[in-house]
Amino acid sequence: MKIELGPLSRIEGHLNVKTTVTDNVVVDAQCVGEMFRGFEVILRGRDPLDAQQITQRICGVCPYAHAIASSYAQENAYGITPPANGRILHNLIQGANHLYDYLLHFYQLSALDFVDITAIANYKGSDAELVQVKDWVKAELASKKAFPAAPFLPRLEGQYVKDDDLNIGALKHYIESMEIQKKAIRASAIFGGKFPHATGIFPGGCSQKPTIDHISSYQALIEQVRDFIHQKYIPDLLAVAQAFPDYWHIGQSRGGFMSFGLLPLTPTNDSGMLPFASAGGSRRLFASGLLLDGKVQPVDFGLITEDVKYARYSSASGLKVKEGELIPDPEKKEAYTWIKAPRYNGQMVEVGPAARILVDYRQGNNQQVTTLVNRFAGMAGISANELNSVLGRHLCRAICAVVIADFLLEETERIDPGAPAALELEIPATGEGFGATEASRGALLHYIRLQNHKIEKYECVVPTTWNCSPRDDQGNPGAMESALIGTKVANPAVQIESVRIVHSFDPCLACAVH
Repeated sequence: MKIELGPLSRIEGHLNVKTTVTDNVVVDAQCVGEMFRGFEVILRGRDPLDAQQITQRICGVCPYAHAIASSYAQENAYGITPPANGRILHNLIQGANHLYDYLLHFYQLSALDFVDITAIANYKGSDAELVQVKDWVKAELASKKAFPAAPFLPRLEGQYVKDDDLNIGALKHYIESMEIQKKAIRASAIFGGKFPHATGIFPGGCSQKPTIDHISSYQALIEQVRDFIHQKYIPDLLAVAQAFPDYWHIGQSRGGFMSFGLLPLTPTNDSGMLPFASAGGSRRLFASGLLLDGKVQPVDFGLITEDVKYARYSSASGLKVKEGELIPDPEKKEAYTWIKAPRYNGQMVEVGPAARILVDYRQGNNQQVTTLVNRFAGMAGISANELNSVLGRHLCRAICAVVIADFLLEETERIDPGAPAALELEIPATGEGFGATEASRGALLHYIRLQNHKIEKYECVVPTTWNCSPRDDQGNPGAMESALIGTKVANPAVQIESVRIVHSFDPCLACAVH
């Protein structure tokens, strides 16, 4: 039986997932990116300083990550190192954006896969927003129409949380989380200028000079976000995990894990990695590395290639990042998606929060990460290996949120308000550079090459391109496809189990089809 799950809702962009089900088991899956955008073509011939602005338009959810990666790539190409304040302000902007994104993903994009919204019909309290939702849901249940209770109803058939108190509490936090997300974004905008699409991020630092008022305002906002993470987000996630323990073992990808590392800790040119060099350098809050067969090795950008046999491009397959081409071919035979198939030395890898945590944990880079993984894994009765799962990805986001929130408050104390936050730039006629960071959804790589002071080539390899990739030239599925294959489903026509797997990756198709 062939079933299409699309159009998938509660994700960014346009994704379809085509599945083949035999005896209630998914035996094949195809992730289909349904549009083409072409940002790398748009950038050719432009002033290099356009890049960190234009690439932010790849995504409205994680624009700061693209600005940071682009700035890192330009710093590498220009041979410059940002001042300490510049590095710190980049960290503060990007870190607050991560906190926003984790809360958005759990509450608005994933919680309704597990929380029973119909429990609100039994709500006896007086909270005005919950009463309004109750009225919407009761009207929907009575009328059977597709509206007015959106985004809460309609929903997929399946098992949901049975505890009414937990359901109503999670719904209340769903509403509260939107206000907390706004606080995280306001914090980013203090130094970034605005959200989305920051104006303050530049290669060599930040155009916003930090003041005591800026710092105190940022701290106050992040403290509120951190409190919500500890008091609401973590308990809600653990409650869902307790209600659905099988999902520690569902949705496992079948490859390795890769992280480029996030939030550099020193003012040295950690962002300016030499072409084909290790993604090591100075330490980052979350370590970089490639985890294969239980062992971590340094990342070599020269081993990243992109296959296109099943992607709608007629450019050559297996090209390295520096050689990347973009020739659309919408009628290409055998192709089923606009997403390329990145591979690391021929290997499929998963990127994202699980990769970020596992790569760091296996290296013992950050003691707080190690402590939190051991604590929460012990509470759930699982090993670190089981973070490769639906619930594992959710838990890893929460661990990232705890670590980043604490770090951001510490990082604000390291700002020197009297010191420069950016360098004076002189764009060279020629040069090339890689910029690597972690968007909330995973490993993000930008490459720039200059000729006559203009952009000659620009390439982006983004998280969802890795995770939602089609089969490579050898026929091996991507991370999400492999996680779906083998899944047992109660109702093949609905497949709430498969949808929960898809949502655990937090796909961003706008990024993947950039």
